Amino acid sequence: MQRVDFIDKIYYLFKVNDVVALLGPRQCGKTTLSKQYLERYQDTTLYFDLENPVDVTRLEQPMLALEDHIGLVVIDEIQLRPDLFPVLRVLVDRKKDCKFLILGSASRDLIQQSSETLAGRISYIECTPFTLSEIKDSKKLIQRGGFPRSYLANSLPISFQWRQDYIRTFLERDIPNLGFNIPAKTMRRFWMMLTHYHGQNFNASELGKSLGVAHTTVRNYLDILTGTFMVRELQPWHANINKRQVKSPKIYFRDTGIYLALLGIEDDQSLKTHPKLGAIWEGFAMEQIIDTHKINSEECFFWAVHQQAELDLLLHLKGKKVGFEFKYQDAPKLTKSMLSAMEYLDLDKLYVIYPGKNPYRLTDKIEVIGLDDYVKK
Repeated sequence: MQRVDFIDKIYYLFKVNDVVALLGPRQCGKTTLSKQYLERYQDTTLYFDLENPVDVTRLEQPMLALEDHIGLVVIDEIQLRPDLFPVLRVLVDRKKDCKFLILGSASRDLIQQSSETLAGRISYIECTPFTLSEIKDSKKLIQRGGFPRSYLANSLPISFQWRQDYIRTFLERDIPNLGFNIPAKTMRRFWMMLTHYHGQNFNASELGKSLGVAHTTVRNYLDILTGTFMVRELQPWHANINKRQVKSPKIYFRDTGIYLALLGIEDDQSLKTHPKLGAIWEGFAMEQIIDTHKINSEECFFWAVHQQAELDLLLHLKGKKVGFEFKYQDAPKLTKSMLSAMEYLDLDKLYVIYPGKNPYRLTDKIEVIGLDDYVKK
């Protein structure tokens, strides 16, 4: 499957900077995407996979390996060799005929060396698993998630097994490879406890008491899951109003397939009867809206007033404040909370996203629209 939007984005950003970082969760398709880019834009290329012992040996002396190359250098799993960033800085400043495409399974916050060493020389792209803008089967995408090997598996049981194996490998190998010395059992327990917070406000102190650790330790665990693209931490928006507004972030699992695997939901029937079905769909819909607008995580917000009104998602789009409510209902109705959000936040538009097909208006500025139809707009 050709992911043309990502390929075009890489091509464009190489006109801006000599280093482009393609970041995203492991197995989301970064390596395949880099090879598709190479096929489309042929160039003299050096390719290094830092999980391959042979390539690791080839890069033992990085200056000698790279300084005479002309063209493109691709380095996969860059988070395993943070010592390469100073070398890349020297090469970028010295050579004008070489570009670097680096692939990483952690956010730039976890790979701090890139932002510090390559400031002004690097552009970032977040590579997501498959989304509704690429895959039109929303039912299958919710069940299996967007990771290519899970989505494209021959059957749902095989997909479920792949996701279980992915979780195990992520805990036992990927987190230690990032330099975090956390027992896999501890992290799995935290991850399982976090499933109860999907779509809810995060309470570090409450989780810390349950785990028997300090709230700062819990905060660190959450930062790891956020930095490896497993969890979305949605920050609160604070309006200039005389109301007691919620200050703690909300937590969402970014891939529904991984979330369902953690919940033990193996088939469609189990999903349909699960008490969290509404929250599962709403979290899925939120991810698709954010992906549709290509908004950075730090630019996504929710808003809430204690025991009064709330708004699931607030985005600033082309100079306008646009709100989104996600309702797993047949026909959402106008609520006092929606009107309060329009008033207090001075929204230009409020979309109520639901799983139906027929769009309709609740007011001049509040519109109900199906998720599939909104993504196609």
